[in-house]
Amino acid sequence: MEGGEGSRRSSSMNEKFRAFANNRWLVFVCSMWVQSCAGIGYMFGSISPVIKATMGYNQKQVALLGVAKDLGDSIGVLPGSLIEILPAWVVLLIGAVQSFLGYGLVWLIVTHRLPPLPLWVLCAAIFVGTNGETYFNTADMVSSVQNFPKHRGPVVGMLKGFAGLSGAILTQVYAMINIPDHSSLIFMVAVGPTMVAIALMFFVRPVEGHKQARESDGSSFSFVYAVCVVLAAYLFGILIVNDIYDLSHNMVTLLTVILLVIVLLPVLIPIKLVFFSEPESSIVDPLLSKVEKQVATRHPPERLGSFVLSESEDDNGEGGSLSISERNKRMAHLQAKLYQAAAEGAVRVKQRKGPRRGEDFTLMQALVKADFLLIWFSLVLAAGSGLTVIDNLGQICQSLGYDDANIYVSMMSICNFLGRVAGGYFSEVVVRKFAYPRVVAMAVVEFTMAMGLFYSAMGWPGQIYVVSIVIGLTYGANWAIVPAAVSELFGLKSFGALYNFLNLSTPAGSLVFSGVIASRIYDYYAEVQAGLHTLNSAALLGKPLQEEEPLKCMGSICFSLTFGIMGSLCIVAMVVSLVVVRRTKGVYAQLYGKSLA
Repeated sequence: MEGGEGSRRSSSMNEKFRAFANNRWLVFVCSMWVQSCAGIGYMFGSISPVIKATMGYNQKQVALLGVAKDLGDSIGVLPGSLIEILPAWVVLLIGAVQSFLGYGLVWLIVTHRLPPLPLWVLCAAIFVGTNGETYFNTADMVSSVQNFPKHRGPVVGMLKGFAGLSGAILTQVYAMINIPDHSSLIFMVAVGPTMVAIALMFFVRPVEGHKQARESDGSSFSFVYAVCVVLAAYLFGILIVNDIYDLSHNMVTLLTVILLVIVLLPVLIPIKLVFFSEPESSIVDPLLSKVEKQVATRHPPERLGSFVLSESEDDNGEGGSLSISERNKRMAHLQAKLYQAAAEGAVRVKQRKGPRRGEDFTLMQALVKADFLLIWFSLVLAAGSGLTVIDNLGQICQSLGYDDANIYVSMMSICNFLGRVAGGYFSEVVVRKFAYPRVVAMAVVEFTMAMGLFYSAMGWPGQIYVVSIVIGLTYGANWAIVPAAVSELFGLKSFGALYNFLNLSTPAGSLVFSGVIASRIYDYYAEVQAGLHTLNSAALLGKPLQEEEPLKCMGSICFSLTFGIMGSLCIVAMVVSLVVVRRTKGVYAQLYGKSLA
């Protein structure tokens, strides 16, 4: 008897461990951990001054490195395609290898362990290294959104948020390591994300099983939101303490360990759900029976059988894992949704060519839709402006007389994180509570970004804090809102390809804003200031003009015109977003509207 009881306990525990390994919340948590160190591109503001000083580059050459970084961070066509045919762990492994090789080569060049190489080699290395981030993002985003199709806003916001926060986390870890050679930061960027991605790559994947909303989802997401707020507040506290006090290495180590513990806290959710909670059923739409009664007689099933709403995306690849009762419940739920859509005019029974908004699009089908192109163009203007500030933050700090850019890089990283989390939350409120297009939140964000840029363009007091906080918040919010909106309007079937095409908006914007506008204006004023200084020195000392060091521009004039131009373009982006809001009102009313009339 005792042997049989022990065997049953062992079998039960084994089942729980299997359930834990296949729990969708564990996948989400592991994705957050990968993202928390995968935002390699956000460290460019910290490593670009090191590269500039070591290699003797001017601002235009640094801007070219930034464009290479942006291209690597955004060209994700290959991972977007691979995620549809390969397991997520393979995609993560490819990203880890690219990250290590790319930034490892940058480290070898900057530390002169390799002979001097042309600028294009460094650009190529940064492109390859940062491109690994697109593999991380694609595997994490696609896996988690497919596991939580009913909570796209929070999922996208949190994952993108942790990617944005990675700059602050890596900076704090680097402070704990306490290596005086600043080029070692590049080595950490090469090694850190690679190790974490390889350690967690087998946990990140779409899991089998029922993926509809659960009763515990609300409290679980609330817990993660609370962790996010605590994490952001803690990092801000570390920044303030570091600015006021000269902390010992032991204290820095303690603060970093506490930071890592907070990052690990969300794992308590899958532990609680699997080991300390009873199995729970999915939430069935309360409108189901009412819809069936109202429309069943007017729209018989056989007339609607050929049409499948985007709700069917929840069932992708998991039909075989459902029990018969669960499958019947799912089919009844989808059929009721279909009845409701037909009753409200959201679908037409007759056959038609191509999907409609709210269904599954391929990338090529989406590219011929005005709404998708308008969203992309709006993102080019807004995200391109925000990324230009991020890429040039080191030089912005130097021009304003701040020697340590790491503090403001961390501040912007924290605000980027908060913006993404808040953007996902509030845009979800917009669609769930008011059935209004999610893109309206994007328009609000773009207006706020424009106001922050105009403030900075005027050179008013505290502009470095406005740049770090406002631009960080608004840039981050865009990347929580837009992917979720696109997944609603164009489906999840090709979400990896759609998401990575959206990423192309940032290098498209920064190529013009940073590579052409910001760098040329900066170098122009740097040359003016250097010319005046050299002429004055020569006149006073009677010395001939000599070869100059890499040019530096000082004062708010270095970026004020750039800020003004980008602020104006953000107003244009807001107008474009409002056009999309007007065009998609009916779609969101059908997807989230509560009225059956």
